[in-house]
Amino acid sequence: MLIAQISDTHIREPGQLCCGRVDTATFLAKAVAKLNSLPRRPDVVIVTGDLVDLATPAEYAHLARLLGALEAPFYLVMGNHDHRERLRAAFPEHDYLGVRGSFVQYAVESFAVRLLVLDTNVPNQSAGRLCEERLAWLAAKLTEQPDRPTVVAMHHPPFATGNTACDRFALAGSDGLARVIANHTNIHAIVSGHLHRATQARFAGTLAMTCPSTAHQLHFGLGDSPFGFDLEPPAFQLHLWAGNVLVTHSVLVDRFEGPYSFEDGQPISA
Repeated sequence: MLIAQISDTHIREPGQLCCGRVDTATFLAKAVAKLNSLPRRPDVVIVTGDLVDLATPAEYAHLARLLGALEAPFYLVMGNHDHRERLRAAFPEHDYLGVRGSFVQYAVESFAVRLLVLDTNVPNQSAGRLCEERLAWLAAKLTEQPDRPTVVAMHHPPFATGNTACDRFALAGSDGLARVIANHTNIHAIVSGHLHRATQARFAGTLAMTCPSTAHQLHFGLGDSPFGFDLEPPAFQLHLWAGNVLVTHSVLVDRFEGPYSFEDGQPISA
């Protein structure tokens, strides 16, 4: 099974730039084209939040058009820039998004690896939260199938990064999440977004990781570094389930020269 993860797409209305500089729609279209052209196509795509930038209906409509070009089925995750009801209205065929007033939490049962999606959104806040209700849902779902390989997906990562600016917008309730996760040895990864970078940490006995953005990346730094973004290459992640282990690859959307032979430096067919 191959799971593709794209994140932090931050789509604006047609013709508008994110942060006054980034054409996020063009970047997402390129990522979709790259996913569709992979020699091994993903079985499923998970989009881990900050789907749009200002959460307007027009932004969600634009997002729906862009994601509609994906050849694989896709599932949507709430980010801190997202709005539950407007998301549901833009994707009425995605009934897993739930009903009005509920959290956007669901299980994807159709593949070799089970996907459990958490909603970390706190309206009008950049930081995230997992309350008792959301954690109780996760605990119940994990108890249903304690031996099945599982990946947990959400927007906010459950670990601190060492970047002071980023860690101001962290996840409240990560201690409670750790207690739930630690009770289950079948969780092969926790995948998230929010940081616009690829980062990894050991968390409650499993690997927690974040995905780069399909557009702009947060400026890298440890300690008190500037809180801004860089126009580094956009990327996504591929999580390959090899039957007993989950292997993650970070893939740049941009095309670079190669491949070349190690023996003589001549081009070889990809």
